[in-house]
Amino acid sequence: MKYKSLKLVIGIIIISCFCSNGLKAQFDPMFTQYMNNEMFINPAYAGAKEALAVTLLHRQQWVNFPGRPITTTFSINTPLYQNKMGLGLSFLNEKIGVLNRNLIYVSYAYRLKTGARSSLSFGLMGGVHLQINKLADVNPTEPGDPSFSVNTPLIGAPNFGFGMYFNTDKFYASFSIPRMLDDHIKFSDLGARIKGVSFNLKSWHYYLAAGRVFHISENFKLKPHAMMKVAVNAPMEFDVNLDALIIEKLWLGLGYRSGADISFLAGVQILPSLLVSYSYDYQLTQINKFSGGSHEILLSYIFAYKGKKVISPRYF
Repeated sequence: MKYKSLKLVIGIIIISCFCSNGLKAQFDPMFTQYMNNEMFINPAYAGAKEALAVTLLHRQQWVNFPGRPITTTFSINTPLYQNKMGLGLSFLNEKIGVLNRNLIYVSYAYRLKTGARSSLSFGLMGGVHLQINKLADVNPTEPGDPSFSVNTPLIGAPNFGFGMYFNTDKFYASFSIPRMLDDHIKFSDLGARIKGVSFNLKSWHYYLAAGRVFHISENFKLKPHAMMKVAVNAPMEFDVNLDALIIEKLWLGLGYRSGADISFLAGVQILPSLLVSYSYDYQLTQINKFSGGSHEILLSYIFAYKGKKVISPRYF
């Protein structure tokens, strides 16, 4: 059967990749600006900016490729009890082909002072995954196909994660396992349903990240940083980035993602508390023949805390 829309093809690929008799909905979204969107990687980051902080990010991956991933995230976090604790709320919406899913998490962090300008945080996150497969949006050339007449029911499953975060005013290191449960989804003629969740170490994704700021001069700073993701029975992935901050206003950066793409970043520190940044990914794989690259835009704002204004950009 031929189809007018490649959304169906993408949907079939997704289902084929994640299931044989059922589907394991355990896969993590991808961000180029992960360094500015830590809440989705590590719950221990909650409250790390020592002020109420909000972040909004939108990613269009593989532009011009039908059924491509489109991801939007929003997070808010704040310190509590004289920066000894942190609390955060994260929301993610992602569309890939016919798949539409939402992740909602609450994060809690406990912070220990390890020095005058350093701290070590431990964090937990818990929430729910909600997803629906919009099969009715597909336009088959032969109308009336019952497989694509209605969407699957909205289904949900719980999940939780763990993380550690160490930082000074010039350095940070992060380790986390954002999602520890493996949720199994069963497809049949009756739709889709959760078969159950399992504590499966083989499905975990381990994230390790670190970065440092070097003060080259009063008006020029360099921030190298990297992230590594490890999963059982999968190739290790890593991102390496180098950002420059010029006169405390302009961010410029280059990045490389292993075996995937190179990225370019530009951001404007409109205020010490307000950052707007944009990144572009150029694919190094065969998908570049069909894609116009990936675009990501981020907006971050830090509110005054206990009457104290933010007088310099936050590097982490």
